[in-house]
Amino acid sequence: MDTNTIRQLIEQGLPGARVAVQGDDGVHFEALVVSDAFRGKLPLARHRLVYATLGDLMGGEIHALALRTLTPEEHAQ
Repeated sequence: MDTNTIRQLIEQGLPGARVAVQGDDGVHFEALVVSDAFRGKLPLARHRLVYATLGDLMGGEIHALALRTLTPEEHAQ
């Protein structure tokens, strides 16, 4: 698994999202996801939205994914 594939999957699942993914070992990753879809949602609900874009890859090819999920307004601060 690579950072570009993860970024593309998240962007496909959350249209309009801005996504940056880092990770050097192929199984542990960090992602910053900025999306309008997060408005009014608590952090756990935001994370679930992102995990849903990755499906069965979570816990398999992607062993760990640390998430930072922000609305555009939160990211601008």
